[in-house]
Amino acid sequence: MPTKVLMPALSPTMTEGKLAKWLVKEGDTIESGDVMAEIETDKATMEVEAVDEGKLGKILIAEGTDGVAVNTVIALLLDDDEDESALADADTSAAAPPPADGGETEAPKEEAKAEPAKASPPPAADKTSNVDASKHDGTEAGPAPKNESGERIFASPLARRIAKMEGIDLSQVSGSGPHGRIVKSDIEKAISEGTGKSAAKPAAAGAPATSDQAAAVPPAGIDEGMLGLLPEYEAEPNSGMRKTIAKRLTAAARDIPHFNVTADIEIDALLKLRKQLNGREGADYKISVNDFVIKAVALALKRQPDCNVAYTDDAILKFKRADISMAVAVDGGLITPIIKDAGSKGLAKISEEAKELAGKARDGKLQPQEYQGGTFSISNLGMFGVKSFNSIINSPQGGILSVGAGEERAVVKDGALSIATMMTVTLAVDHRCIDGAAAAAFVQELKGILEDPLQLML
Repeated sequence: MPTKVLMPALSPTMTEGKLAKWLVKEGDTIESGDVMAEIETDKATMEVEAVDEGKLGKILIAEGTDGVAVNTVIALLLDDDEDESALADADTSAAAPPPADGGETEAPKEEAKAEPAKASPPPAADKTSNVDASKHDGTEAGPAPKNESGERIFASPLARRIAKMEGIDLSQVSGSGPHGRIVKSDIEKAISEGTGKSAAKPAAAGAPATSDQAAAVPPAGIDEGMLGLLPEYEAEPNSGMRKTIAKRLTAAARDIPHFNVTADIEIDALLKLRKQLNGREGADYKISVNDFVIKAVALALKRQPDCNVAYTDDAILKFKRADISMAVAVDGGLITPIIKDAGSKGLAKISEEAKELAGKARDGKLQPQEYQGGTFSISNLGMFGVKSFNSIINSPQGGILSVGAGEERAVVKDGALSIATMMTVTLAVDHRCIDGAAAAAFVQELKGILEDPLQLML
């Protein structure tokens, strides 16, 4: 009986995704570890690797299909002793598991075209292929390559990705892995020796539409009568991440009554302490201004707990620790990895975690528990020279702090004009759960901590 390949759940909250691309075709021999497809979720594009082996008998869901429910059968694998005739009687249904205790079954949406029911993936049944998904790194691995005689070249998915990125012809690389399989170290060796460079290939058929072709399709939301007034453009389809960002921020801006509190903070003492800490002999850390801000926000929330809250229709949730979400720009959008319980951690530890999480975010390797949750957010655009800005609250959190650049400004001290390094911060809060006095007290507390940063060392 053919083996089912199911649409995987790539995060605890995922109910559907887009089958962005098939990297194999019907008739291909599939081995364990081969990358079969790319799945686009609301956070990232992720690769799906095969665990079972066999021949890809039939693709049931075409690439580019959006809204594919978790647990839908997307393809069928044939065993060595099976042929295409086994596909005729193959079971392509995937039963949904029973709802969790106390849970409710979601009513199916009314649609003109029937779709598989959305459900969480059940435990793997007999002859059902499991999948192992790893985050996409921005470079397509592509289908398994073949040499000039048509024989398949065996290479790990990572080796294929690196080879494609570096322009290495796998047919000119010798594999050192099991049974001559090409692995990462073989590609790195070829790069260092300057061997295996492949010639540039012409653009493949099916390349993205030109601006003239794209202009023929009226963009949704633009009046057709306006099209003649627009310059040439290229329509870039919205990714799942961009759609989620648009949906969440539109809802937050529409439904949450924001108000902002702004303060200028002198950070000369902070910069002096930072220089001393980073200049210590044998120090294995490099603390940034943002690390100080994360720690200071966590301490200020501890002192002003009325700002470490979230609003619900039934109650205001008062959190017992500060899990700080930090906004990180990634290709196609942004994501907010979390420094959990930041108030209990030292500056060096916060610096270490922040760098690790930011790197994983940009590489698309964050696990769901590393970016889902958080009680308060920080968005820092100071590195771009931005003086001040307002942010939209990251629902369901109650507040977000926007941090601008530190810059020398003329200030008045003791009745005399002087120069100081100032940083402007703007706090946006949900007025349903945080009142003006509480927001002002938090900003005052934060200002006091950052202007006297030795408090962060206690």
